Amino acid sequence: MGSLRDQLGGLVYSTEHGKTCPVCREALDACSCEESNEQARLATLDGIVRIRRETSGRKGKGVTTISGIPLSEAELKTLAKTLKKRCGTGGAVKDGVIEIQGDHRETLREVLTAQGYQVKLAGG
Repeated sequence: MGSLRDQLGGLVYSTEHGKTCPVCREALDACSCEESNEQARLATLDGIVRIRRETSGRKGKGVTTISGIPLSEAELKTLAKTLKKRCGTGGAVKDGVIEIQGDHRETLREVLTAQGYQVKLAGG
């Protein structure tokens, strides 16, 4: 991490290019930061989909998280939509992890196994 002067010294807006990305300093149209982050995330996956139940940071409310699915962000959103419909609850996609409200580990395991994924129930 650079000094505060380096962080604040970059170009924020230019009439020539419009808004610029704070990471790569390219115009937002030419920025490739999200694509490289997506490729790095997909490269670290081992092919096993992990389903776990979490309550930490949610005031005791249980959430089922699904991680390790080797799909792009847009495909993850469509998969999350079908899983939320199947469970009849809400949820979200955050940083490549699908969150489904409530404890639906068994239902999600059946659905994902039927779609051809290798699934593990992680945690207690």
